[in-house]
Amino acid sequence: MIKTGIIGGAGYTGGELIRLLLQHPQSEIVYVQSRSQVGQHLHKLHPDLLGETDLKFTGEAHYDIDVLFLCMGHGASSEFLKDNMIPSHVKVIDLSQDFRMDQEKVYGLPELNKEKIKEADFIANPGCFATAIQLALLPLAYNGALKEVHVSGITGSTGAGVKPSATTHFSWRDGNISTYKAFNHQHLTEVNASLRHHQPWFDQPINFIPYRGNFTRGILVTAYQYCEWPLEEAINVYKEYYEDAPFTWVSENELNVKQVVNTNKCYLNLTMHNGYLMVQSVIDNLLKGASGQAVQNMNLMFGLEESVGLKLKGIGF
Repeated sequence: MIKTGIIGGAGYTGGELIRLLLQHPQSEIVYVQSRSQVGQHLHKLHPDLLGETDLKFTGEAHYDIDVLFLCMGHGASSEFLKDNMIPSHVKVIDLSQDFRMDQEKVYGLPELNKEKIKEADFIANPGCFATAIQLALLPLAYNGALKEVHVSGITGSTGAGVKPSATTHFSWRDGNISTYKAFNHQHLTEVNASLRHHQPWFDQPINFIPYRGNFTRGILVTAYQYCEWPLEEAINVYKEYYEDAPFTWVSENELNVKQVVNTNKCYLNLTMHNGYLMVQSVIDNLLKGASGQAVQNMNLMFGLEESVGLKLKGIGF
């Protein structure tokens, strides 16, 4: 059994990670830390865990474990690691953005870095929008065909974290939609780095407009660029690139987020419009965009099939 510890178990990603690890056939949760919930049962804060575990939140970390998940807010992971010496036998998977551009850490997108992840001791888990955008564009970059691309994407409110803000609470979000961080979303930095891994000379803009959606979870991304390939060739290129990716699939059907919510899947759909290739991708921002991908990385790090514990079905309707 893989012994796991979780730092920051009170948020959305922490809660989803607990749910996944409790059902994982080869993992054991040793402790879940949260400074705000010390002594409380996990199911007190995460009611869906009632009947699943009697574990209580702890306020301290210890290292009689195999892997440590960091599920804290951005900036908190780096502070935690400054204040705590992690023994060399403990692998780390960080779900914040703190180390995604650190060349000494492995960027944890399995569809890009599977072999490196298998040998890694520290994984920087990708961002949710970054995951959806990269999976839509990586096959183009791999084939040296990426050009200036226009991207829009809409995300559910859970992408902003559990603490309410002016643009996440129900009365503002419900029945509403808005853009934010147009052209300068923080995930673009890691997206550019991954695309240049395949196409080093890529220097064109990624014109990204993100939207806040009036739903709780899921991301739908639409990307389009001029492309000389006929549609059939583009589809074959994508299927070949993701041939060994158990969670990323090219679909012939139009996409919607309910197809992937509550799963670790990414679905892609390709269409051609007047010489422009349009690629859509859908993921669950809390699973393939966060906790599910973290478990996928754990599986690879410990020599398991990457789909272990992640064979989840979408809600459908």
